[in-house]
Amino acid sequence: MLKISPSILSADFSRLGEEIKNIEKAGADYIHIDVMDGSFVPNLTIGNEVVRSIRSVSALPYDVHLMINNPDNHIKNFAEAGSDIITIHAEASIHLDRSLALIKSFGKKAGVSLVPSTHEDVLDYVLEKLDLILVMTVNPGFGGQKFLSSQLKKIENIRKKIERSGRKIELEVDGGINEETSKLVVSAGADVLVSGSYIFGSKSYSEAISKLRS
Repeated sequence: MLKISPSILSADFSRLGEEIKNIEKAGADYIHIDVMDGSFVPNLTIGNEVVRSIRSVSALPYDVHLMINNPDNHIKNFAEAGSDIITIHAEASIHLDRSLALIKSFGKKAGVSLVPSTHEDVLDYVLEKLDLILVMTVNPGFGGQKFLSSQLKKIENIRKKIERSGRKIELEVDGGINEETSKLVVSAGADVLVSGSYIFGSKSYSEAISKLRS
């Protein structure tokens, strides 16, 4: 079943707890939390203490996307703050296999994300450690960007890799996801959609989520 992971990057941070409760009621499957360090990507967002402070708001899985350099220095803090899935960037970790093992050591699901310019073959030697693969369909760093259709072939290729592996790895897509682009990425093989501005900018969160799921 297709899962929807609304990105709270586009939420109203003055009432973040309420926003999370509302998207849970609206039918979200995950809570997507974008962590940016102002170095790996140009924007600066939240840290592990914010994750800790909102952990009690929802029982949904917290899908934490670390867009940060040297993720090994922070994985423990985000794990202890209540993350359920921790996704790091292949481009940000020199020893990717070790970084994924570190995530798993805390009993968390491990994910790898790829920026648009990264080839999917970087995944080949770490598939056995993955629970989730996140394909960025924009250049990460800011919400509301235009969808890059060049990534559809990458999604297709990664779906084939997952099927050949025989493992239950979720294929998540993030960037410019709306009612139209969701159809394209699902057709290409995605089974988890991250959407921020489309959901939080709508008058009805439940209607927006329903449109993505359909």
